[in-house]
Amino acid sequence: MNKLFAALALPLIALAIAFAAPVSAQSSREAVWIQIAARPSLREAESEARTYAARLPDVSGYALGGGWYGVVLGPYAREDAERVLQVYRAEGQIPRDSFIAFRRNLRSQFYPVAADATPPAEPAPAPAPAEPAVQEPEPQQQTAPQSALPDETPAQARRSESALSREQRMNLQVALKAAGFYESAIDGAFGRGTRASMSDWQAARGFEPTGVLTTAQRQVLLDEYNAPLISAGMARVEDAKAGIALQMPAGEVGFDRYESPFAHYTSKGDLGAQVLLISQPGDKRTLFGLYDIMQTLEIVPLEGPRQRGSNSFTIEGRNDRIVSFTQASLKNGEVKGFTLIWPAGDEDRRTRVLAAMQASFTRLGGVLDPAAGGDAVQDIDLVSGLEIRKPKLSRSGFFVDGNGSVLTTSDVVAGCTRITLDHGYQAEVAANDAAGGIAILRPAEPLAPAAVAELSTSSPRLQSEVAVSGFSYEGVLGAPSLTWGKIADVKSLDGNTGVARLDLAAQPGDAGGPVLDRTGAVHGMLLPRQLEGKQLPEGVSFAVNAEAIRSALNAAGVTAASKSPAAGSLPSAAIARIASGMTVLVSCWD
Repeated sequence: MNKLFAALALPLIALAIAFAAPVSAQSSREAVWIQIAARPSLREAESEARTYAARLPDVSGYALGGGWYGVVLGPYAREDAERVLQVYRAEGQIPRDSFIAFRRNLRSQFYPVAADATPPAEPAPAPAPAEPAVQEPEPQQQTAPQSALPDETPAQARRSESALSREQRMNLQVALKAAGFYESAIDGAFGRGTRASMSDWQAARGFEPTGVLTTAQRQVLLDEYNAPLISAGMARVEDAKAGIALQMPAGEVGFDRYESPFAHYTSKGDLGAQVLLISQPGDKRTLFGLYDIMQTLEIVPLEGPRQRGSNSFTIEGRNDRIVSFTQASLKNGEVKGFTLIWPAGDEDRRTRVLAAMQASFTRLGGVLDPAAGGDAVQDIDLVSGLEIRKPKLSRSGFFVDGNGSVLTTSDVVAGCTRITLDHGYQAEVAANDAAGGIAILRPAEPLAPAAVAELSTSSPRLQSEVAVSGFSYEGVLGAPSLTWGKIADVKSLDGNTGVARLDLAAQPGDAGGPVLDRTGAVHGMLLPRQLEGKQLPEGVSFAVNAEAIRSALNAAGVTAASKSPAAGSLPSAAIARIASGMTVLVSCWD
């Protein structure tokens, strides 16, 4: 079976390489590498690079900084690198935790070099910023001195192994499991299953399969497991102003600014990662308010699980660009947490980085000053320097029954992946008559409207006064407004008696809003100002009349209330109150 596997592997690998020609590091295409190993000494890294080069093309070695040296494949164009990574992983030619590395991750090259060349000295590490304090990376697992480790006999290996703590033994099982060699419980007990997995790992790495790892082999295993963290430059950050300490991908993000309740750590590399530290005084209302606000931000995509408890919450959001994770909790009157924003498609490394951040998160004394960032440029589309998610299109609508069914214009529901009422309530299309310009929406859960439209049972009189209730500026003002005008004609320009012409200066956001007379009866629904590709002159609008609305509602199984023409006129304030209660903002989201 192994011979057959090997025979099949070669054509697949050859095919991948054929389609993935290396690009020059100076190429106009983005050059990336595949990092397959990281070693704490130059000698080990050179040895590993030679081992890989004996069976794989495009192998090279670069210093990674911090005393570490990486073995990489490439450079390739990004799309080619992803294809090679997939094939090599599938065939077991490279470790399963190999990942895409960028130009900035690599420093001086040490392999291959000419026979008489001297290996380049490792560059001096960059100085840590003065604030917040960034410390040297803490070991995520058992570590050994960063120098070549002498090999051990099996007896010596057993003696060194016996000195390991239970946590260190569990760490080795975790690393074996991540490498695909161990399937049992993480218990720190080296029984038959653990020994077999160690033996299999040794054989796969070219070591004698004794089932007992030497000190050097344990280091190699843990280095492989921690390669994603090393590449991200994980380091302990203590932010005294925010009162938070944790492991952070300091190789990819750096402190930028404070804007309460966030400490912003923005991207400083090609990866595009970001971190927010959350720190503010408050109570449960503060925590719950933050939970709602976070979900309005562009950095928190709509798709993904989210959970809110009495004193904490987590939010995960995913789209085709990013994956973000937020956690926050309330303790002793302080709300603290963090958000990690990571590019999509790098899930193995993101998962490891997130786990390290969660495990190391520590509350220090104090919270971020609520006034921090108060001198920043203000913008209604920003919350603490973060962009608010905005809909593709917003128009008006109005409630037509006690369950919260909404009538609106059909153009607002075209091409939407999600429709909301007043931004906070999900809705679905119950009926859509594109020809008549009418759409009927049903909320995902029943609502209790403050007011419901009462359709007029009579035709309006020419030149009678009417008002349109709508979100003229697509929700910017937060509440509907009334625009007064007159009935110019009871039919459209082409003679359609189901549409009335209005002498009324409406805004685009008013489309879908109810047209009311002085009694509060609804005579129609305002149509968009652009009809069949023609832009209407200023002051000219059209509205679907009450009879056409009633017919569309009946066809959808919705029963609307009616208002008798004998009802008396109401004061303008009363009409505004009725109109505001029935009018709702309808938003279409990508």
